[in-house]
Amino acid sequence: MSRPPLLLLLLLLPAARCPAPAATPRLRLSFPELRARHGLRLFQLERSCCYEALLLDEERGRLFVGAKNHLLSLSLDNISQRDRKIYWPAPVEWREECNWAGKDITAECMNFVKILHAYNRTHLYACGTGAFHPTCAFVEVGQHTEDHVFKLDARRAEDGKGKSPYDPRHAAASVLVGEELYSGVATDLMGRDFTIFRSMGSRPSVRTEQHDSRWLNEPKFVDVFWVPESENPDDDKIYFFFRETAVERQQGLGKASVSRIGQICRNDVGGQRSLVNKWTTFLKARLVCAVPGTDGADTHFDELRDVFLLQTRDKRNPLVYAAFSTSSSIFQGSAICVYTMADIRRAFLGPFAHKEGPNYQWVPYQARVPYPRPGMCPSRTFGTFSSTKDFPDEVIQFARHHPLMYNPVLPHGQRPLFLQAGVPHTFTRITVDRVAAADGHYDVLFIGTDVGTVLKVVSAPQQSWHGMEPLLLEELQVFQDASPITSLQLSSKRQQLYAGSATAVAQLPLHRCGAYGKACAECCLARDPYCAWDGTACTRFVPSTKRRSRRQDVRNGDPNLLCSEEPSQGRVPQRQLYGVEGSSAFLECVPRSLRARVEWTYQRGPDAPQREVQPDERVVRTERGLLVRSVQRHDAGLYVCRATEQGFTQPVLRLALGVLSAAAPGGRAPWYRDFLQLLERPEATCGRLRPPPPAPAGPPARRRGGTEPEGGAEPRAARRRRTRGGPRAERGPRSASAR
Repeated sequence: MSRPPLLLLLLLLPAARCPAPAATPRLRLSFPELRARHGLRLFQLERSCCYEALLLDEERGRLFVGAKNHLLSLSLDNISQRDRKIYWPAPVEWREECNWAGKDITAECMNFVKILHAYNRTHLYACGTGAFHPTCAFVEVGQHTEDHVFKLDARRAEDGKGKSPYDPRHAAASVLVGEELYSGVATDLMGRDFTIFRSMGSRPSVRTEQHDSRWLNEPKFVDVFWVPESENPDDDKIYFFFRETAVERQQGLGKASVSRIGQICRNDVGGQRSLVNKWTTFLKARLVCAVPGTDGADTHFDELRDVFLLQTRDKRNPLVYAAFSTSSSIFQGSAICVYTMADIRRAFLGPFAHKEGPNYQWVPYQARVPYPRPGMCPSRTFGTFSSTKDFPDEVIQFARHHPLMYNPVLPHGQRPLFLQAGVPHTFTRITVDRVAAADGHYDVLFIGTDVGTVLKVVSAPQQSWHGMEPLLLEELQVFQDASPITSLQLSSKRQQLYAGSATAVAQLPLHRCGAYGKACAECCLARDPYCAWDGTACTRFVPSTKRRSRRQDVRNGDPNLLCSEEPSQGRVPQRQLYGVEGSSAFLECVPRSLRARVEWTYQRGPDAPQREVQPDERVVRTERGLLVRSVQRHDAGLYVCRATEQGFTQPVLRLALGVLSAAAPGGRAPWYRDFLQLLERPEATCGRLRPPPPAPAGPPARRRGGTEPEGGAEPRAARRRRTRGGPRAERGPRSASAR
């Protein structure tokens, strides 16, 4: 149910103790700042685009990239150096056929590489659209880091139907498990036959039921993962994440988009007499990410955008981080929800959804469920069946007609971990890094948006470790042209983040500790698990480094506990500022943290008491400082700008304001008047301030016969300069009375 922005914000107020900091980054760094001071690197290829497929290879130190007509191998240390390229276009006859079908030969009839997987220790497996002829091939990359091998094995190229989409605008999701490829993709030219498909390997190809909206209804696949269920590999499951048009929505209410998680057993080989070469273990459940409403009506983020599986010590129970947006036309917002595998498995063990009654309403299935329970893998762990072909017919028929579960999968904490509403961007991608800090482990989220920015969010506990508080640390403009981020990869080993868009590939360090400030308090207030105060600067925190001077407090961010020393007066920058009596003056002070609250104090003299500056009609507070509209003599003194954050106050800047008289004795203009006007309007005053040309010593002599006057000829350049100066230059500076 969609709600207007005001109601949405009212719903969000009880959910967070302080919603404003969650929506405001502590640091906002622009593209030029990142390029100049913070190690942002870009890679672009001429006559190419669409760097959607990124594959990180830590062992070889390479980032493999799929783009338009190209495969790339870039260095993880510096993507701008030592690149290798493979030109992989679609054949000319395929491009011509694509063009005859009415497609744009320059924009669509190309080979857009969509799928990129590590196949074994020496080869990759890549698939592209092939100008609406999906094609796949093996790429040789060598076995060792020193093997400078990167070539396409054209002899082993194969049909990519069921692996890569036909249309470059369509997305596909796939995972390679062993030698088997599990894909969620459209398998026809028109993009209408969507399927979950298994290909390659020694087992038979299996797919979902064709043209059955109960199984898949206009799906858009997002991602797919392999998760072991137990110690027995026969229990392994493949989980698909996608969004689709809801089949359970009541008639007459129009189409509604819902997010799904689907499961299949890896050892599913289809039925014996029914569902032959079709999945017999396919089930799906709704994935909910919503803000609970006080009146029982939840505000849903229904558009699943990306999923990241954060591995834990138990491979059977990773954490599922998912990025959502909303399809509502009333408000704009995005959210991050976290799910546990225990909650996902619980939903698939719950009741099945069933249509019954005069209005064909969806209700939980109450009758007897056949044995073995649909969705269970044929395994000796839970039964005696060794193959899905041994399942009884009633199990197969039940699975065919009841693929939907009644209970949804709810997020951890029953609400989003992090959300933004009413902002001019939408979440597109997410990757997560688990970081060891001095007071525990923290999950750091890097969220890509559709305007080329990356948000860095830390999930920190509140009063207890059960309640989490999202901290938006940074907003980074990674792509200058605001291209939507289409892929994200993270290297914990090299502490680098890699992002792909339609125009370039970007590389950025995970942390910028020095950007937080040069004081212990600023480093502590940042609450960045990557950073700590080492006694002299804010630097990278390494858990193995044992130094007593290292100070870090991610959980509380309280400088009073770690930074007992008060910043000395000498360390606080001080500037001198002059204002003219009667005119305006601006006292600028912008703290590094956008979440800090600025306070101003004023001191008339060295022995005078400090008092807080109170805004009025003459003194106006702005986001960047104080504006004094009409400076008076009593405004002269020392102004101190202080920033308050997390209950901690520290001086940021000391400004000494001097007030200059508006007029000098005798009606003459003060010496600084022309100088100040030159700063304000240089184009209007440069001619007036230019000194007049020197006058000749005697009266000008008349020309005789076109000769120059006696006493020396005026150079032409000087005459041109004098003429260009105009009448104002000839008159010279005006006096105060003339003004």
